[in-house]
Amino acid sequence: VQLQASGGGLVQAGGSLRLSCTASGRTFSRSIMGWFRQAPGKERDFVAAIRWSGDSTYYADSVKGRFTISRDNAKNTLYLQMNSLKSEDTAVYYCAAGARYLATEPLEYGYWGQGTLVTVSS
Repeated sequence: VQLQASGGGLVQAGGSLRLSCTASGRTFSRSIMGWFRQAPGKERDFVAAIRWSGDSTYYADSVKGRFTISRDNAKNTLYLQMNSLKSEDTAVYYCAAGARYLATEPLEYGYWGQGTLVTVSS
């Protein structure tokens, strides 16, 4: 079972990036999936989560209105569209799967990707 995150990079403040997370080895079409991020020296923080159907999402207050989580179950892929990026969004972003509800705690997710670095320059 693998989650492969991609799409990170260097972007100027105010810019946009779209992260992708592709699952292989099993299907996560019935699983709640989410994005977390971890800045240097800080704990891993919740960013967003989405139900398997895609009709229910939950966001951290810090990204609400700027980030959009979505999924394509046919492609076994999770996305995070990030707009109006700020320097404080700089972090390694991780995708996760396996939660039983729209959880904000990392321990609720049983599967993790390797992370992709997003750097926002001011």
